[in-house]
Amino acid sequence: MKNILLIVITIFTIQTAFSQSESSFGAGEWIKFRMSYSGFLKAGNATLSVSETRLNGKEVFHVVGKGWTSGMIKWFFKVKDQYESYFDKYSIIPYKFIRKIDEGGYTKDIEVNFDQKANVAYVNDKKHSTNKEFSTPVNIQDMVSTYYYLRNSIDIDKLKIGDEFKTMMFFDEENYGFKLKYLGIETIDTDFGDVVALKFRPSVMSGRVFKEEESLTLWVSKDKNKVPLRIKADLRVGSLRADLEAFKGLKHPFSIVVPN
Repeated sequence: MKNILLIVITIFTIQTAFSQSESSFGAGEWIKFRMSYSGFLKAGNATLSVSETRLNGKEVFHVVGKGWTSGMIKWFFKVKDQYESYFDKYSIIPYKFIRKIDEGGYTKDIEVNFDQKANVAYVNDKKHSTNKEFSTPVNIQDMVSTYYYLRNSIDIDKLKIGDEFKTMMFFDEENYGFKLKYLGIETIDTDFGDVVALKFRPSVMSGRVFKEEESLTLWVSKDKNKVPLRIKADLRVGSLRADLEAFKGLKHPFSIVVPN
């Protein structure tokens, strides 16, 4: 069960061409996902928390994402991942990204600092004591910051079924292209009741984790929060599902059609 948190966050790494003035999140927000493998086996949990701080004199949001295995799976494959992003409080452009993971003994400890003016990513691999530089596109995102950029950018009133959107993200010393397709509106059953959701199908890289390019489906609340509700992923072996289990500190009211 590698990349539990990576799978959760990767599906949100798509920017859109929309604009919206009102922020959909703020400091103090915390959300938690419950993970299940192949529909019945508890696989783990993942959390995302938002706080405010300053970095090199700039006002930034600091987001910490954590993922870990639980239940029976942790006894034969233990995962403990942490991802962090420091991004501009107003433009949602990242300045620093941290990836520290331990997935069944496979470890990484990487810090990336972005020079958004020079379009350069400086990668410090602490495990191997190396430092590298990589050219990046203008306003490159990291895998965490793009989720929050998306939440602030999407205009739910302008979406049309079949709309596709593309963006670039820097991850693992490479610039990746992502494509997102909007599938429509669907009311889904959650732990909190029936919630109206926006349904998307992102294209991801097939290979080590995902079975095919269109292996992911995600549902996001159709309200001002645009909080993720559910994720389904077809993996190389089995499938993974993530459901919103708990939240606090949402900036706007959470819309529920029929409460439990």
